[in-house]
Parts: sequence; structure tokens; C-alpha cells
Amino acid sequence: MRIPRRAAAAAVVLATVLPLSACGGGGDGDASDASGKVEGNITFQTWNLQANFKGYFNGLIADFEKKYPDTHVKWVDRPGEGYADKISADAAGGTLPDVVNVSPDLVAPLAKAGLALDLDKAAPQYRKEYLDGAWKAHQVPGMQGTYAFPWYLNTGPMFYNKRLFKEAGLDPEKPPTTYDEIFADGLQLAKKSKGKVATLANVPTIEDFGRYGGQLMNKAGTGFAFNDSKGVELLTHYKELYDAKALDPQALTATPESSGHKFLTESVAMNPGSALDLANFKKQAPSLYKNIGITDQVSNTGNANMYVMGVMVNSRTKHKPAAVAFAHYVTDATRQMEFAKKVAIFPSTAGSLNDPYFTKEDGTDETRVRIAAAKSLKTAVNYTPVLFSEQMKTALRNEIAKALQGKQSPKEALDNAIKACDRLLQQS
Repeated sequence: MRIPRRAAAAAVVLATVLPLSACGGGGDGDASDASGKVEGNITFQTWNLQANFKGYFNGLIADFEKKYPDTHVKWVDRPGEGYADKISADAAGGTLPDVVNVSPDLVAPLAKAGLALDLDKAAPQYRKEYLDGAWKAHQVPGMQGTYAFPWYLNTGPMFYNKRLFKEAGLDPEKPPTTYDEIFADGLQLAKKSKGKVATLANVPTIEDFGRYGGQLMNKAGTGFAFNDSKGVELLTHYKELYDAKALDPQALTATPESSGHKFLTESVAMNPGSALDLANFKKQAPSLYKNIGITDQVSNTGNANMYVMGVMVNSRTKHKPAAVAFAHYVTDATRQMEFAKKVAIFPSTAGSLNDPYFTKEDGTDETRVRIAAAKSLKTAVNYTPVLFSEQMKTALRNEIAKALQGKQSPKEALDNAIKACDRLLQQS
């Protein structure tokens, strides 16, 4: 199994389907702490993991039950398709499991409904064990608290084609690291190739607005704010790239797969990816592989974007000490390192990324990319607001397309995107 970097892409966002009848006043159900004897029967739900990691989780559960003999953990696994709908139905019906595998966008409506335990109140002693950016990923704008333990992380470096950079008169050993640099290099690549080589194959996403340094939401968490001066500036630059063919003409309808193919055929100079892509380049495009460069994600903030999964505790569990203890056990440094060595993900625990597994080269492509990604994750943040749904992503993309096509100005496009996203936010 390949765990997706964009975890939320596999599910409809819960905010759009959680019935209003499930909503409460916010915060955890009874705000009591998780002290007390670790005992009782609890249910642990994962998200499409059983097929490939049955042995790992069965062993983890057995070890936990050995450590706490008065507990019993029932493990259930749900498929990726319909996962958010299943959580919504359980939340509305009062059958939400004690411990639940979630992504930040699934946590937000559960926290608002009073169903996600606030770990800052119930288990604050564990916060120091995790990377700061990972811990904050499950915080909800407008609410006080953290509503899930960080679990595994992912990110990806940026690949670039050294040959194309060199032919355009650019230094192949100094790829762009900021947006200003990528805009300048992009225009030069397009000019030198007479429009045959684009630098990028995707329109900007919400993560780009974050990495560019713009504001994404207001401080109260009641509305979006990516139509600020930084946001308009970013989209204006993308319009310049599009007009100069430095942004691939098919970027408006691009998918990760189609963008990857453009890079594979050397018609696009830069593309995000993973170690799996490197192996594919080596097999399918030896000439590209020979000239491949690996660099960090482009960012004006100095911080890359992270994708994060979490483990949430149901605030209404009848066995809170056991549920919190198990959620922490699943996500502690030992268990996360074990899991990271079974699949291409990264631990969210502080210090784990300093392990030789993430720092020592061995000459393989897989290790080369793993080290680059691990380095960037130490200071990475989750730029996608937890309240930003798939519907909102579509609304933003549609308005950006209109701006790039010249049907409206960048400012008009972002203003319209804000209106659409705020309307969806109020409906949730």
C-alpha cells in the first residue's frame, strides 16, 4: 500500500456531512483529565491499513495489552472510500470508536461537536514528545485545544531537471528556493526554449498561498483571508507564468499523474515527488534520471508543507485513561519508528528524524529522498487549514483558472473564491 501524502483526498470532508444534530458547544465532552487506572475494553479504528499492516498492528495491540493486562483492544479497519461518511454516521449515532485514525480536516467538525478529546487539557504531559508543527496540525481555528495525537507525517522534495536548467543558462546546482526565484527562472526557461519547456505543471493550491507567506484564515477562524496582498501577488505571478508558457498550458486540468508524466517526458522542468518517482524515472526515463536534481519545496517562509495523520480519542469514551494511553502508545517514538521502516512515512515524534535511518546516506535513491524529506519535516507545518474542505479546494481552483485565462483579475478571482469558501464554511 502507498499511503497518500494528501490524506484528505481519499474522503469527502466530514464538515459537509456531519449532521447538525451531532453538534455540541465545542471542546471535549466532559473536559476531565485522563488520569486513573488504565483498564477496560476499547475499540481502535484505522483508515485502510489492515490489508498491508495486519501483523504490525496485531503485534502493537498485543504488546499494549501485555503492558496493561486489564485492557482489551478491538481493532477495526475501514476502507478509504466512504471513511468520512462512516465517521459521520458513527458520530451521529453515538457509536464512534474510542480511538480513531483521523486527518486534520476530519478532526475539526468532531471537535466542534464536542466529540474529540482536548489533549491539551486531558494529557498535556505528552505534548513535548512531538514536533511542534505536527502537534499544532490538529488544532482548530477559533477553538482552544489540540484534538488528536500526531501520528505519521509525509512530505516530498522537489525534483528538477538539471539539463533543462543548464540549457536555459541557469545554474543546475542552484535550483530556486523562493517563489521569486522560481518565477524568474521559469520565465527564462520558457524564453530560452521558445515556450516548449514549462517550469511548473500545476496551478497554485492553498499550500502555495501559505508557503508564499500570505494569511490563510482570520485569527478567529471564522473566515478565509488568502485574498490579501500576498495572495493577489502570488496569483499575478502565476498569470505571468501562464501567459509566457512557463506554466504548462494544461495545468488548469492537471492531475498529479498527468503532471508527473509531463516531468517524465522532460517538457516540465520541476515537479514534486517521492522516492517511488525516482525508481520510476530510473526505469522509464534513464536520460531524465541521469540529470535529476533534488531540492526542498519552494517556500518564502523557510518551512515546507507537511501532510499529517492523527489518532483522536473520543471524548465520550467510557474508558478515557485506557483510550488516551493507547492513542499515545500507537504514536510514541518507538512505535512510530517501527512503522516508518515498513512504509514510506515519517514519525512525528521529536528527535526521531535524527535517527541514522533518516540521516545516513547509503547510495540508494530511496534513502536519498528519505533524507531530504526528513530534513524538511523538522520545521514543516501543515499549511492546509483544517477547515478547508475538498469543495473549497475545487472552488479555489475554479476561480484561479478564470484568472489565468484572463476572464477576471487575480483580485476578483480570490475575492470570489473567498466568498464561496466562506459560504461553505458557514454551512458546515
